[in-house]
Amino acid sequence: MTELAHFPADADPDRVHERLLADGAVILDGVLTPDEADAIRAELDPWVQATAPGRDGFTGFRTTRTGALAARSPLCRDLIQDPRVLAQCDRLLLTACERYQLHLGQVIRIMPGEKAQSLHKDRWAWGTHLKGLEPQLNTIWALTDFTRENGATRVVPGSTGWPDDRRADPAEITQAVMSRGSVLIYTGSVVHGGGANSSDADRVGLNITYALGWLRQEENQYLACPPEIARTFDPVLQDLLGYAMGCYALGYYSPPTAPGADPEVVPPNYALGRRAGGSSLGSAADLAALNGDVRGG
Repeated sequence: MTELAHFPADADPDRVHERLLADGAVILDGVLTPDEADAIRAELDPWVQATAPGRDGFTGFRTTRTGALAARSPLCRDLIQDPRVLAQCDRLLLTACERYQLHLGQVIRIMPGEKAQSLHKDRWAWGTHLKGLEPQLNTIWALTDFTRENGATRVVPGSTGWPDDRRADPAEITQAVMSRGSVLIYTGSVVHGGGANSSDADRVGLNITYALGWLRQEENQYLACPPEIARTFDPVLQDLLGYAMGCYALGYYSPPTAPGADPEVVPPNYALGRRAGGSSLGSAADLAALNGDVRGG
């Protein structure tokens, strides 16, 4: 059994990326202080306590998932933009897109008595149709200690290239044991699943995931964080939520207003009050990328 590699929070991004490609998952230790982890948990706890458990074995009868992190939690907005995580997104995802986006953000609470989740690949959110590329990068931020007893995420290192019907032997499975404030970073192609909680306390983590900008998001960010909320955010966060063109001609809209009241074609950030000159579609770099591959009418 291969154990997951642990790196300090300030580790060289290239070293982290090399191991991420090899194993499919790594752990950054001490990214948050215990006090910072506790503050995030306290900020989100009213919504977590009001969330009902899942209704099937996969989502978990003793597990809750609470979303809309960007809208609900100012502290989580900083985590979504964490440079150490985005450095791994840059290396993993930008080989297949012009920009990436927030795929989902949720608090996962595994309560005592929960059984182990079935092992899976997160890329199956799009079925098994995507082949030959990595569509996403995922993180779980530990807001409590993750132990073998309380349901630390089970991971199968080296499973990223497995066929979809390959099943892991018990000897191939390890667990992401880590202290509060650490972050598990893993790809959409690595086999993993929540662990069983045989302890007497909750296991709580933040699942923040990024995907290629031309794919549909698992959590619909435009509804979870609509323009009236998102317009107050930093432009970098707005773009991560999806209020940006996926590439040159992907994501524009026509404002449903009176004739001539607005331009006919605008990018998503127009809904947030951002008025950029030049093209009504993507950037000059997006256009250059398009011209290299496509000639449209």
